[in-house]
Amino acid sequence: MKLPLGFRYASSYAGIRKVQKDDLALIVSDTPASAAGVFTQNRVAAAPVRLCQAHLKESSGVARAILINAGNANCATRTGAKVALASAKTAAKLQKLPVSQVLVASTGVIGVELDPKLITAALPAVIAGLSPDNFETVSRAIMTTDTRPKTATAELSASGGVIRIAGMTKGAGMIMPMMATTLGFVMTDAAIAPNRLRAMLREANEESFSRLSVDGDTSTNDTLLLLANGASGIKLASRDTEVFLGMLTKLLQDLAQQIARDGEGATKLITISVEGAKNRDDAARLARAIANSPLVKTAIAGSDPNWGRIICAAGNSGIAFDPAQVDIFLQGVRVCRNGLAAPFSEPDLKAKLDEKDVSIEFHIRNGGPGQTRFWTCDFTEDYIKINASYRT
Repeated sequence: MKLPLGFRYASSYAGIRKVQKDDLALIVSDTPASAAGVFTQNRVAAAPVRLCQAHLKESSGVARAILINAGNANCATRTGAKVALASAKTAAKLQKLPVSQVLVASTGVIGVELDPKLITAALPAVIAGLSPDNFETVSRAIMTTDTRPKTATAELSASGGVIRIAGMTKGAGMIMPMMATTLGFVMTDAAIAPNRLRAMLREANEESFSRLSVDGDTSTNDTLLLLANGASGIKLASRDTEVFLGMLTKLLQDLAQQIARDGEGATKLITISVEGAKNRDDAARLARAIANSPLVKTAIAGSDPNWGRIICAAGNSGIAFDPAQVDIFLQGVRVCRNGLAAPFSEPDLKAKLDEKDVSIEFHIRNGGPGQTRFWTCDFTEDYIKINASYRT
């Protein structure tokens, strides 16, 4: 795995989790990096989210470190803000960094007080372990109900040389990001100004994590951060911007699909394509309504080609469309034409729906230019089992 230059990673067990597994992680740029972030739209935003937003504003989009803990969301508690700030201050002091250049993120149970000493006491050992070789270790430390780490890398041959980008994310439940991800951290060694970085992250995120849902619940802690430290010595030229944006978008889409595939209890990745909506936003609302329908998700779990649930979900999206212009395809097989049943072999299609990758296409003929792709997963009994005992 070829990683961006100038970044180091480390993780350790701080005692935050009930089980002895790394729960504190640190990502450090050797030089000040341009930084951008998108965050949860949940009104009950966790303390780390608030502090991240404040630090990005105070530093004018410059960061040196990201401190992450798993096992406790540091949200809806009496001391949340104090814990987040104390953690950032300790990380800054030990590394002789401005506090505003330390970003923080948390994931885990909501509403449980977090002892800051667990973090501050473990930080010296974490910092001592920083290495360019610990990228995968950190990707595992940030996991909660995930069954596997989620990472992606890419390279771009730009004017003057090669730019590298790497990302990691976590999440399997409480996922419908809406302008952010569960937790996601992306690093590149390209030199990009903070304002350009923010614009690119917003656009790439719109076509990736904002097109993702596991269960329709937007977390209180959603944080997606992008750092660009320029360690490659290559400043992104204007002609390279669109190519870099495309690479960033594909990397985030890869990570988003990994989350959907690893959804709690999931057995299938579902890709929903919408065409013919009035605009991109309408297409996204239609796709999200289909993705979040428990009836659609359970039908896919059972390999049931029940397209009526799909058109029903779309009709509940709040987006205006003519049902008589709708065609629906499952696994490439037309099951609905002009809003009515189309002939197909149910046994053959049921067999195709047994596959691990399922496609749903919702086409509005004679419609507008709006189109999108959206990723979700099926609902199984295991989703209920995992979430019925999450705290215990």
